[in-house]
Amino acid sequence: MHQIRAGRAERAAWAGIAANLFLAVVKGLAGWLSGSKALLADAANSASDVAGSVTALIGLRAARKPPDKEHPYGHGKAESVASIIVSVLILLVGAELFFGALKTAFGGAAEAPAWYAAPVLVLSMIIKEGMFRYTRRTSRRLSSQTLATVAWDHRTDVLASSAALAGVAGALLGGRFGWSWMLALDPVAGMIVACFVLRMGYRLIMEAITGTLDQVLHSDRSRELEEAALAVRGVLAVDDLRARVTGHYVIVDIKISVDPHISVLEGHAIAKAVKERLMDRFGHVSDVFVHVNPYAGGFPPGGADADRADGLVH
Repeated sequence: MHQIRAGRAERAAWAGIAANLFLAVVKGLAGWLSGSKALLADAANSASDVAGSVTALIGLRAARKPPDKEHPYGHGKAESVASIIVSVLILLVGAELFFGALKTAFGGAAEAPAWYAAPVLVLSMIIKEGMFRYTRRTSRRLSSQTLATVAWDHRTDVLASSAALAGVAGALLGGRFGWSWMLALDPVAGMIVACFVLRMGYRLIMEAITGTLDQVLHSDRSRELEEAALAVRGVLAVDDLRARVTGHYVIVDIKISVDPHISVLEGHAIAKAVKERLMDRFGHVSDVFVHVNPYAGGFPPGGADADRADGLVH
């Protein structure tokens, strides 16, 4: 189940990489040829999305590698390492774009871009909106928070391209009618889009830092895991549950209470059923460590014999 989910998520990540790489190349060439600072910044924004998708892909592939002797908890931290490197590069590119556009806008060197800068941005908006809808649909089907974040990044890129289009259109109008002050709208739009690039770099580096600190899963999502464990026949209580986020997957440590009078073999079977239930029901759970405690709070209605019945899962 986990491998199938990771494979589907990886395909969605590859689709995002292909779309953003295409847009980065097209917008970069068109921006350079047309002289549009806004279009060049938007090309860098697409390139930063490629970098973000690559780090997500690294995480997804790392999640598929089984634990080994040196990495008993898996390889999810590989994404954090790659993300830190990529995010620093994105921040440097964003800063260079911002100050370059700032110098053009207020240094009196602004010129109207070529007309084809506008349709390229319109094409970008159409493609990114399509990617948003596809990725969001896939994230809902796979219950993937990572893909959901990528989807909304696509929608944010639509807004960034809209800002770039407004700047390009304004500069084209200024050049056509001789309104020199409107020529600065293109580099000003480039500054705005550069802020989107900087935002992407900041978000990636903060996520990478969080990923290295073994962040626990939010309480509402941990509650779902606890309720699923309690639904397993033979589990009388969940004493403790800790779900650690490691890259794109979750490792669960859970303590359950069972009838103290059952055999070790029966307790082991219940623990195995809990692990299978959590990994089958929740695709983001890659491994479960179950500790079995003797229950000390009396027996629920039905008695201990009901918990020893065949078929440990409801």
